[in-house]
Amino acid sequence: MLERVLSQLAGHGVDEVVLSLGYRPDAFMAAYPEGVAGGVRLSYAVEPEPLDTAGAVRFAADVVGVQGTFVVVNGDVLTDVDISGLVAFHRRHGAAATIHLTAVDDPSRFGVVPVDHEDRVVSFIEKPPPGGAPTNLINAGTYVLEPEVLERIPRGRRASIERETFPALAVQGVLYAQASDAYWLDIGTPDAYLRANFDLLDGTRGSLPAPGARSLATQVWALGAPEVRGELGPCTLVGDGAQTAAGSSVRRSVVGARCIVEASAVVEGSVLLAGARVGAGARVFGSIVGHGSCVGERCELEPLTVIGDGQILCPRTHLVAGRVPAEVAK
Repeated sequence: MLERVLSQLAGHGVDEVVLSLGYRPDAFMAAYPEGVAGGVRLSYAVEPEPLDTAGAVRFAADVVGVQGTFVVVNGDVLTDVDISGLVAFHRRHGAAATIHLTAVDDPSRFGVVPVDHEDRVVSFIEKPPPGGAPTNLINAGTYVLEPEVLERIPRGRRASIERETFPALAVQGVLYAQASDAYWLDIGTPDAYLRANFDLLDGTRGSLPAPGARSLATQVWALGAPEVRGELGPCTLVGDGAQTAAGSSVRRSVVGARCIVEASAVVEGSVLLAGARVGAGARVFGSIVGHGSCVGERCELEPLTVIGDGQILCPRTHLVAGRVPAEVAK
């Protein structure tokens, strides 16, 4: 997901990105030991303690010495917003800060942003009560900021960009916003994570589900050379070295590299991450199975179950919206 975010930035001419890290920063550094991902150079700003959204921005900007206009994006949001266009909009308006907006059905989970006829933000309302929002346009998590904004963020303490910085800028009339209908998805839940995968598979976002994919049949995609003996339904991707046994069925799902789906198993509306195994006769519906995990024979996983990396489920285990967390090395 992060690499897709970075590739989107690279496509608009961004060549250097600072990752603002807190929890388990070593995982990111280990993933990108050469400091390059998605076509951009990476720097790391590891917070000594959680600094919240504004504090994190200031800390990261201080680490690399930001001196000009810069872009801030949320790492867990997938979007096709025209970043170049957003920067041009920002400069035309002479804004101190510009926010990308998107329309949602339920704005109560987000920061709601009403604007005037000049695209100036009137107010910034963080997570209004259901039914109480003045608009359905919400903060979509992509910002264009001037260095002067950093001076409004206190250094070395927790500060919220949504509750402190943006409301103050709105009062001063220097906060602008541009709405678009570009693809946008906040992947903060298992349900949204699955939707992100399906949006790639069915063409809602992009023309191919992954770089290097080739078509096996109508809307069935392969990466590399999987061994496919089972039935594959539409909107399915099978990774390099994966195996699906005769009599198995995989529909509208991602079967990652080196995964094994044994005989008579059914996988539907799910994501199996690399190295996962689904035992004979098991049924996996609307769920996520982590790297290297094993779903035992005749298990049943019903939506929205999440199995963490490296876990083993005993045969005939039945989970509905279950959670089996991975063990995290300390």
